[in-house]
Amino acid sequence: MCGIAGFFGTRHISDETVQATLKLMGRRGPDASGVRRFTTPSGRQALLLHTRLSIIDLDPRSNQPFNVGRRWMVLNGELYNYLELAKRLRDDGAQFRTRSDTEVFLTGIDREGWDVLDRAEGMWALAVYDENDGSLTLSRDRFGEKPLYVVRAPEGMYFGSEPKILFKLMGRQLPVNREHLCRYLVNGYKSIYKTKAGFFQDLEEVQPASVLRVDADGKEVERRYWIPVCRPRESMTYKEAVDGVRDRLIQSLQLRLRSDVHLAFLMSGGVDSNALISLAKKACHYDVHGFTIINEDERYDEREIVEQSARELGIRHTSVPITQDRFLDRLRELVRYHDAPVFTITYYIQWLLMEQVHAHGYKISISGTGADELVTGYYDHHLMHLAEIKGAPQYQATLEAWRRHIQPIVRNPFLSNPDLFTENPEFRDHIFLNNDGFAGYLTRAFQEPFTEERYATSLLRNRMLNEMFHEAVRVILHEDDLNAMYFSIENRSPFLDRELFEFCYSIPTPYLIRDGFNKVVLRDAVRGLAPDCVVDERKKTGFNAPVLAFLNTVDPSVRAVLLEDSPVFDLIRREKIAELLAKRELPNSESKFLFYFVNTKMFLEEFAA
Repeated sequence: MCGIAGFFGTRHISDETVQATLKLMGRRGPDASGVRRFTTPSGRQALLLHTRLSIIDLDPRSNQPFNVGRRWMVLNGELYNYLELAKRLRDDGAQFRTRSDTEVFLTGIDREGWDVLDRAEGMWALAVYDENDGSLTLSRDRFGEKPLYVVRAPEGMYFGSEPKILFKLMGRQLPVNREHLCRYLVNGYKSIYKTKAGFFQDLEEVQPASVLRVDADGKEVERRYWIPVCRPRESMTYKEAVDGVRDRLIQSLQLRLRSDVHLAFLMSGGVDSNALISLAKKACHYDVHGFTIINEDERYDEREIVEQSARELGIRHTSVPITQDRFLDRLRELVRYHDAPVFTITYYIQWLLMEQVHAHGYKISISGTGADELVTGYYDHHLMHLAEIKGAPQYQATLEAWRRHIQPIVRNPFLSNPDLFTENPEFRDHIFLNNDGFAGYLTRAFQEPFTEERYATSLLRNRMLNEMFHEAVRVILHEDDLNAMYFSIENRSPFLDRELFEFCYSIPTPYLIRDGFNKVVLRDAVRGLAPDCVVDERKKTGFNAPVLAFLNTVDPSVRAVLLEDSPVFDLIRREKIAELLAKRELPNSESKFLFYFVNTKMFLEEFAA
């Protein structure tokens, strides 16, 4: 994991600006830094910057920018299957001067072209300057694990790992995108990646699973190198599904345990993180150290199940109690570092967890991101499954199991109706919950209907794919990356593996939900390896907490701070916030909106004041 940045255009960027930019990239790469300048045959300037967090081949010989022949690369991320690709390349005559995945990746590009991405398993944001033809090529991994921003300015293209990095290179900050802030406030975090817009005008991301080439004259060509598909193989047996998930998850985990430094595991009471920890311990024989947030609120307290799991697995385990100390000050620091509002309270909590992972000396964390979207992880998935099997022999038993096990624990009022999607397959109001009401909190008109992409004919699988590529995983990865990099930690996600993804989307849908359980194939894949207390738990909790546990709105000084003059009240009606602060208890949707408000307030004060 590292920081990358650069420029391709007609401007000469001063050494002073370059050094200031590298300093700003220090958290992403505290171990080394490097710069390389080029002039294209047409006279354009190319600039590559890199700061390194050393993970594989810690020797300075692997520092970047790195070259193979006349091609130079800066890479943020990891090529997990670099040993396998290196063998393939050696068999074809390649020789290597380091043990790094960087050299393997660039050698593959040099010898096989960009088709090598089809064989690459990893997470990456990279830039390659080719001295042969004066072109610059940017690429990003399949799921968007590693960020890569671009700004197209009259003088050329700037790119980098974080907005602040581009702004430093540019010598100016872009204007705040108030329309996108309205989207976040009204429609919530699931709307953030519905469009290509971001929190700053004219700031875009290189799209996941894509290659963007800029030739020596500045002409751009963008293409996708991977397209996700959902093709359930109805002839697959349940045993084949379970064995296939287990085998591929072990393979993915083995790849992601490759490192020359030690790893920590983020651990909740859910089956996702415990599946990874159990397989790492028992199948990969790794000395696991798990880190868990401890919440005093009984609605979110997983202490008992986590401690039982840790005991049964015999792993090292560190509990991290949630602290409310200096919440507003620390949240502002996080907003400042993210160059964006923090999307949910979950990611403030995760930041506290990462702080302790760093304090224990780890440079890598392993998380369960992506499992919910691979094998069903949300309560509305049960209702979509019910709609799809209406009239089938198993419908009544599935409905009764849902009523017995799931209906009592859902909090979203829409999701207590088992016929929700049978009556209206297009219903999505439970996602943009109460958005019409929150639109009335704004000082300007904002209305944006819910939309989703068409990936599959199955109602459930199409919903899951939208969550994977637009509404959930993209959001989580953004926060995972920044929270980890704040503490110079690389976060890895074994569920975001191409082979595992493609296999899971070949599994027949009935194998995913059964007897009131979601993730049935994953649960059975680790049954006997993971503790039963986790495998048989239906309730979904994760790293969560009520906003009012951090924000003491009874305290007059807190209310005064939140209602003081601020640019946010150009967007939001102050009296509506006063009404929220006057309440002793808030329903979930209003609690989320209050958190969005606080973050928007801080964001505007930092970037638009």
